[in-house]
Amino acid sequence: MNNKSSTFNRRNFIRFTAGMSVALGLDSLLPAYVKPVVAANKSKTKFEYSDPIDLKIQKTKLPIAGKSASSLTVNGSIPGPLVRLKEGQTATIQVTNQLEEDTSIHWHGIILPPNMDGVPGVSFAGIKPGETFTYQFPVTQSGTYWYHSHSGMQEQLGHFGPIIVDPNEPEPFEYNRDYVVMLSDWTFENPHHILANLKKMPAYYNYQRRTIANLSEDWAWKGMRMDPTDIADVTGATYTYLMNGLAPDSNWTGLFQPGNKVRLRFINAAAMTFFDVRIPGLKMTVVQADGQNVQPVAVDEFRIGVAETYDVIVEPQQEQAYTIFAETMDRSGYARGTLAIREGLSASLPERRERPLRSMADMGMDHGSSGMNHDMSSMNGSSTMNHDMSSMNGNSNMNHDMSSMNGNSNMNHDMSSMNGNSNMNHDMSSMNGNSNMNHDMSSMNGSSTMNPDMSGKDTGVPHGSDDHGLGNAAVPMMVKSRLNEPGVGLENTGTRVLVYTDLRSLKPGSDQRKPERELELHLTGNMERYMWSFDGKKYSENKEITFYNGERLRLIFVNDTMMEHPIHLHGMWMELDNGAGEYKPRKHTINVKPAERLPVEVNVDAPGKWAFHCHLLYHMEIGMFRTVAVVDRPLEAS
Repeated sequence: MNNKSSTFNRRNFIRFTAGMSVALGLDSLLPAYVKPVVAANKSKTKFEYSDPIDLKIQKTKLPIAGKSASSLTVNGSIPGPLVRLKEGQTATIQVTNQLEEDTSIHWHGIILPPNMDGVPGVSFAGIKPGETFTYQFPVTQSGTYWYHSHSGMQEQLGHFGPIIVDPNEPEPFEYNRDYVVMLSDWTFENPHHILANLKKMPAYYNYQRRTIANLSEDWAWKGMRMDPTDIADVTGATYTYLMNGLAPDSNWTGLFQPGNKVRLRFINAAAMTFFDVRIPGLKMTVVQADGQNVQPVAVDEFRIGVAETYDVIVEPQQEQAYTIFAETMDRSGYARGTLAIREGLSASLPERRERPLRSMADMGMDHGSSGMNHDMSSMNGSSTMNHDMSSMNGNSNMNHDMSSMNGNSNMNHDMSSMNGNSNMNHDMSSMNGNSNMNHDMSSMNGSSTMNPDMSGKDTGVPHGSDDHGLGNAAVPMMVKSRLNEPGVGLENTGTRVLVYTDLRSLKPGSDQRKPERELELHLTGNMERYMWSFDGKKYSENKEITFYNGERLRLIFVNDTMMEHPIHLHGMWMELDNGAGEYKPRKHTINVKPAERLPVEVNVDAPGKWAFHCHLLYHMEIGMFRTVAVVDRPLEAS
């Protein structure tokens, strides 16, 4: 061997051993369930269920994306250890706080007593530094769930982990390998600094804003104080996206043998990030949503909102590697991993997609392909229209003769500056079809609702007109059901994308009563001021909503904002009213799209106080939070 080749080989060896050292170092910090080891055959596996389970909350220095990260960990790792339970057992989990601040653990999606739910200030005092708190509760369900801190913004710093509850009965689907795939967003910034930046300039992390060349296109958006590039508040400008605690270059790997059925339990543990998940070359069969069995749905891709879980089964047939690709909704980054027949393999990454733009539909102004044609003849079904002109007064004279409006008309109805003694004549006499422009629109059929003023509704919280004051920057002209839409950026991908109307429970719901009460809740915000709220009021201004124990409640979310909001109800299930009839799917977290009117039904069966909030961490922190008080019904008047 000559000196040149000898030197070359020595260099390769040094690089190889250095790389192995880094890999071994990372591997030693990973919880056992995410390490790339051969998984046992599911049918032969006998799990041991620890009793009690001991968890320690600590500050830990971890290597993330090649840097040293100061993090909050559970038992020293991100994600924390897998909490594995068995349906029917009584779980005993001892949590020791080794921090210098209070902490907590919320068992997300687990039905349990309110004092075990782990939300400080609701039905739980939190865990003081140096103290151990024992959570103990009956396990009455099965499926894939997760846990996280509900104290401050500790969740953003790594304080989360997965839960698997094994069922008593055999599962209705088969698989050979079983992997948790936990997605998260990591920042080297202090979360409080991020929130401060957003309050100073809400677009602080949006590096994808359009330029002056788009000024004319964006005129309507500016009039409503919105931005078509506003897809995510916090982006890849500060975030590194992780899969099972590993950055993309670290390439988390799950092993399989050709012909295996591989179960992947996707959990979105991010603070602020929606992911679009695909595995090029493999179909995914969705078998669970939020821990609940659903009728199997074959898809190429699915969007997973913050705090949601989806279990899928894939069947790789070839001796090759497949990329698990979780691209952020705003396309500013991605998490990735690999399914492979052995360690060290990887597949190519799919081509990155272009940044999506908000549409007129996201502003509640989609009246056909052109945008603002005010032919309302087809307004029935699930559309909702809000014509709140209550503030129009002064000396203005307005004649809205819309008889000639058709085709590609564009129109911006920003009437916020009108004051004085206005006279308004809305001449729409030539509008034909089924439209009825009398402002008494109670006869609109389907799930549509026309609410110029919601003050007469039983909303559970007092509020006046639809604009909800300073807490809401703009009210969509129309809101509608968007359950059958894949979401912004997924409209024309050429792939089969999971939508909410695909989800059908495997079994009929146990309670088929018709709802006896309806409560409408508006998701509100002012992006310019970075204010987020319900019904225009943040938590400090209006803290509580009342549910009545034993009632079947119809809860209607109306998203008045131009952003998605994953809404999470603690302690009870929400049944998604998606057209599935008695097979409505049960979810603990529901993503409500911009300008969407989305109904759910709730069996109110959990007395006590429960948290109810948007699961975007900074939205919740700033005020998009309520306490639900489940109380006995008031006595009927005699």
